Amino acid sequence: MIAKRPFPGSATAKPALRVLLCENIHPSANEAFSAADLHIETLSYAPKEEELRERLRDIDVLGIRSKTLVRASTLEHAHRLLSIGCFCIGTNQVDIHGANMRGVPVFNAPFSNTRSVAEMILAEVVMLARQLGDRSREVHDGQWRKVATGCYEVRGKTLGIVGYGHIGTQVGILAEAFGMRVLYFDIATKLPIGNARSVASLGELLANSDFVTLHVPATRETSRMIGSAELSVMKKGGYLLNASRGQVVDIDALATAIRSKHLGGAAVDVYPEEPESNGDQFASELRNLPNVILTPHVGGSTEEAQESIGREVSIALTKFVVAGTTAGAVNFPAVELPQVGGTHRVLNVHRNVPGVLRDINRIVSDRNANIHSQVLATDANIGYLIMDLDQDVSADVCSDIAALSTNIRTRISN
Repeated sequence: MIAKRPFPGSATAKPALRVLLCENIHPSANEAFSAADLHIETLSYAPKEEELRERLRDIDVLGIRSKTLVRASTLEHAHRLLSIGCFCIGTNQVDIHGANMRGVPVFNAPFSNTRSVAEMILAEVVMLARQLGDRSREVHDGQWRKVATGCYEVRGKTLGIVGYGHIGTQVGILAEAFGMRVLYFDIATKLPIGNARSVASLGELLANSDFVTLHVPATRETSRMIGSAELSVMKKGGYLLNASRGQVVDIDALATAIRSKHLGGAAVDVYPEEPESNGDQFASELRNLPNVILTPHVGGSTEEAQESIGREVSIALTKFVVAGTTAGAVNFPAVELPQVGGTHRVLNVHRNVPGVLRDINRIVSDRNANIHSQVLATDANIGYLIMDLDQDVSADVCSDIAALSTNIRTRISN
């Protein structure tokens, strides 16, 4: 059962809120937290569940990257936790539904590493077309193999983009600058940028592209969306690039397509199973195959991207702690409301059932309080209410709301 308690930071007690940043999050994140007088603790690694559970007993805001797993069993013990920030694009390492049901919004950085990933993809397109990965390895091994057979310019070739979002559109722009034709397929209707052209199906894109690059999220629909059947549709000698999610491609099927020479090469940055740390060994059927570029999930690993991610996510987390703003949260109703001066802001998360707003407004009325501003947004499970009240009654109203049977979490913003 979810504890019906005020958040830390209520009017009656305002302890210094504590932020835990895991996995070497860029120091740019510290700027927003320090400006809001939040206490920052850092870890250079991804803590295991038992350690994370213990640390979260005293933590209000958690910042992670892709390796730290936040399971439902962890959230059950994180009674102080206000919010989680994923300092990356993906959020599948967090139990999103469990966080939602406990009133914990989860934020990520959907924009900040767009350029870094797009540049890597275009670099890999050229490397695959020229077999540069193999040539480089051979020269390092003392071999001199100057060949032109099977090496091509990318100008005039067709690049197919699966997932035409923030990264996919940037890839298309850069590809056109190289003189490539661009096709794209997306389950949502997307307006083309430049001369890119939408196709009606994944099969049409695969059959008409020399290079296919994947930029889709990890969902039930995208799991193994590229398998033996899809690879067989691709042009003979074509190339596949995946810098999205490891579960999107059937690795064994891809390895078979390379060995049979149906595909001319591949570039893979993400894998179904990845080592937990830099010191661990990596195993894959793709290792040592010809013209296959394997990188260790570094698509967004540039100084510029990490600095931007640190700033983007920390600002979102700070705005939530200070003002209750949930715009940009991946699992929460989006609410952003300018605060009225001279008031206290009450933030309430409750079960989305009929009559809650009526009960809350009755509490306000019984306390003779004046609502200066109020907004409520809901999803299928929860309602999220922001309310600015007179300061002299805010603590009492907060306590009364927290005592409602429908309450999940209630606090006065920090």
